[in-house]
Amino acid sequence: MAVKIRLTRTGRHEKPFYRVVAADSRYTRDGRFVEQLGYYDPAKGVESAVLDEEATLKWLKNGAQYSGTVKTILTSKGLIAKVKGPAPKEEKKPAKKPAAKKEAKKEEK
Repeated sequence: MAVKIRLTRTGRHEKPFYRVVAADSRYTRDGRFVEQLGYYDPAKGVESAVLDEEATLKWLKNGAQYSGTVKTILTSKGLIAKVKGPAPKEEKKPAKKPAAKKEAKKEEK
């Protein structure tokens, strides 16, 4: 069973409200789910989303995939960093020198 962490829409017409759920990927968007992990109100923003961190981390450690919007929520709450650890520091690449052909053309002029 492939589990996805995604949003299930509830709420009134033109006033969406979403539940964050762990569901089998074969189920429909608003269909059955395995566990409810929290909720999200897009009118209030990503910062106002409420998640059960313990349950969410359990699903992420067991290999559950997440949707794009849920990734934004998890990142803002710092849960992806807890699962993957801190991001490695990127090494700066040295600046490239101009190609020898370009220098030769400039000298000819």
